[in-house]
Amino acid sequence: MIRSLFLAADKSATWDLDPATLAQTLRDGSGTVWLDCQGEPPEACQPLLEGVFGFHPLAVDDALRETHVPKIDDWDRYLYIVVHALDFDSANSEVDTLELDLFLGPGYLVTHHDQPLLAVEHLWSALRRDPQRLGGGAVRLTYRLLDDLVAGYLPAMEEIEDAIEALEDEIIGAPGPHLLERVFTLKRSLLQLRRILAPQREVLSRMARDDYAVIDAGHRVFFRDIYDHLVRLYDIGEGLRDVVNGAMEIYLSVVNNRMNEVMKTLTIITTLFMPLSFVTGFFGMNFFQSVLPLDAWTGWAAFGLTLAVLGLTPVIMYLWMRRRAWM
Repeated sequence: MIRSLFLAADKSATWDLDPATLAQTLRDGSGTVWLDCQGEPPEACQPLLEGVFGFHPLAVDDALRETHVPKIDDWDRYLYIVVHALDFDSANSEVDTLELDLFLGPGYLVTHHDQPLLAVEHLWSALRRDPQRLGGGAVRLTYRLLDDLVAGYLPAMEEIEDAIEALEDEIIGAPGPHLLERVFTLKRSLLQLRRILAPQREVLSRMARDDYAVIDAGHRVFFRDIYDHLVRLYDIGEGLRDVVNGAMEIYLSVVNNRMNEVMKTLTIITTLFMPLSFVTGFFGMNFFQSVLPLDAWTGWAAFGLTLAVLGLTPVIMYLWMRRRAWM
């Protein structure tokens, strides 16, 4: 889907311009143009980006065919910017990032993305209702788009935090290998989030502080506000990584405690039956000779005494271990 919007100097809005009209509006230089390309093959977008807007083929190739971490390239008369939106799949505890490529120039903004993005749809719907929002120019439009995109990070990170808390409750209740797998999945997701947030924070820092011909000094303060949001989000992400590491330690602690309880139970059972094994082993030894007058050893009194010793010994040892607070 390729869609476009042109807001003229007299505040009149024109939607879905054809390439010839689009080229004419760019030559006139009056008003603001937003061209959005979503899920289109390179063959459909390349003529517009190179032929109509005159972007460098390397920048176009980066936007259409390659996947990048967030970055910003200065091509003198325009900026090529790569940012990422965030999507969290709570069912699989996985983080997915969606790339958004922007070309920001004097009087125009061109966006390219392979999948639908909420930030783009929100802004496009707002302009449908009130095209005058585009009156602030392409730089202000870029600010609104990036601000909405970064604002979408916080709900996703809150979902990650909720997933970690639920995981901790499950670990304490019934730890198992499947929970350990979820812990590692969350760790990988947060590591991926860190690899995106760190360079994206740098992109907004450069837009807020560097001297670009496209962004005047009066607009840099807007991007500084987004940069501050990313700094806080980065700190939240680092905190979530610590929480996930804590969940791993909780899992290992619970498993070790349960293993200790199992070993304790087995040790108690072994200790209780050890005297019985000794007594039965002793009386089972074949060192008595039948020629000796030892009939008392095979009488009812000896049999009853042996049963009493076998029965009372575990009870006495159990009471003794309870007295010593071993169980």
